[in-house]
Amino acid sequence: MTDYPPLPRDVFFTAIAPELILTITAMVVLLAGLGMRRGRYTPLVVLSLVGIVLSAVSAVAYWGQTTGAFSDTVISDQFAQMVRLILLGIAAIAVLMAEPYLQEKRIAFPEYFALVLFSTAGGMVMASAQNLMVLFIGLEILSLAMYVMAGLARTEARSEEAALKYFLLGAFASGFLLYGIALIYGASGTTNLNELLPALFSPSPEKRLLLYGGLALVLVGMGFKAALVPFHVWTPDVYEGAPTAAAAFMASAAKTAAFAVFIRLALAFQPASALWVPLLAVLAILTMTVGNLLALAQTNLKRMLAYSSIAHAGYLLVGVVAVSSLPAAQAGISAVLYYFIAYSLMTMGAFAVASLMAREGRESNLIDDLSGLGTRSPHAAAMMTVFMLSLAGIPTTAGFLGKFFLFNAALQQGSVGLLLAIVLAVNSVVSAFYYLRLIVVMYFRPAELPVLPRPGFGLQAAIALCMIGSMVFGLYPLGWNEAQQAARGLVRVVQTVQR
Repeated sequence: MTDYPPLPRDVFFTAIAPELILTITAMVVLLAGLGMRRGRYTPLVVLSLVGIVLSAVSAVAYWGQTTGAFSDTVISDQFAQMVRLILLGIAAIAVLMAEPYLQEKRIAFPEYFALVLFSTAGGMVMASAQNLMVLFIGLEILSLAMYVMAGLARTEARSEEAALKYFLLGAFASGFLLYGIALIYGASGTTNLNELLPALFSPSPEKRLLLYGGLALVLVGMGFKAALVPFHVWTPDVYEGAPTAAAAFMASAAKTAAFAVFIRLALAFQPASALWVPLLAVLAILTMTVGNLLALAQTNLKRMLAYSSIAHAGYLLVGVVAVSSLPAAQAGISAVLYYFIAYSLMTMGAFAVASLMAREGRESNLIDDLSGLGTRSPHAAAMMTVFMLSLAGIPTTAGFLGKFFLFNAALQQGSVGLLLAIVLAVNSVVSAFYYLRLIVVMYFRPAELPVLPRPGFGLQAAIALCMIGSMVFGLYPLGWNEAQQAARGLVRVVQTVQR
């Protein structure tokens, strides 16, 4: 008999229980879909939601516990648990809104639901990764599923084009990331985030240069996934061509996972913040400004939402910059976590209403197609109004509180934070023009298209959940205390390691 080496003592599968449950569910959904008649998705929706709920229960069960596992390549702490729960919420909404949309678009591919679950599991791996190779594995799981989702509308040239562009540029960005990891390993001899700090202050200038080059390439790879300027060029084309349900998921899940990684990287290299803060500050200003200015010129709804998502990536980067100062780190992490919730609710809600325009296998994506929506479909118009106001940051909406917390974190960071806070405020005013323009089109333009068909139950539920969430999280900061706890625990662990 072959003697196998004993497993390491820190192999704790409970640390990755949410990912394991979701992955198993995805496999079951995939196999179940193979035996079902095309176009029937309800059993798959139920199976997917059951798996999401079980995964969320396992995450909540270990709330407040910090467990390092697999030679400290994975850490299950409150930060990871909260990001997991946010990603699971995004997945649940994506699953709910998909069935009626896929039927209207005549997309007979039940694999969509398994792809959502696989991609979510990849994002959850990224959130808990303490090792750059584990981060890369999570990123690829997240991305590969999204590449396929972008091209599910196989009868449409735009969808195939979106999938091809996303895949080619994504593969190119993954190459940058992997090469950056290789350079970091060459400079430090490790890929563990908690062990990279000594290489930053190495007496060898060659090692320092190698490490800086590696970190720059990692930033390129992650900047693509987060849609930061100038790595954003794929975003409008992919969002426009991808099925709307898939675009909604991509806009929220990919950004949440990417910025969770940014938070961990910023904390790991916090003592060397003088090196990376100016670079991230410039990227934040460019991303906010370019995203909003280009959104002003759009006539296509999905492209407008794509440029809007780029601008919101810039807002999130303001919170990441605040992590550079330990006194402001807790405020910055808490603000980013809360903004994940607010951004996901309002963005997915807007895409969900946009998916109502699908009928008879076709889809109307022009902003002018929403003309007279206030009279054609008053409920849809009212909900879209809530999402636009929240995206603009109008008080009593989740978007307002999210921006307020980011603004507060920036002010605690210092002079650079003050500059970013000013730019954030100016860009919020600029963005109001194209968000409010959509409301004007819905209520003050004559109707040009017939009344929208009554949406399916899942789509109604998804839109209602997003609308209620956008209002509730704007009136009362639910989850803010939990975000502060997660941030406090993360900062405490990093301080202990850096000692």
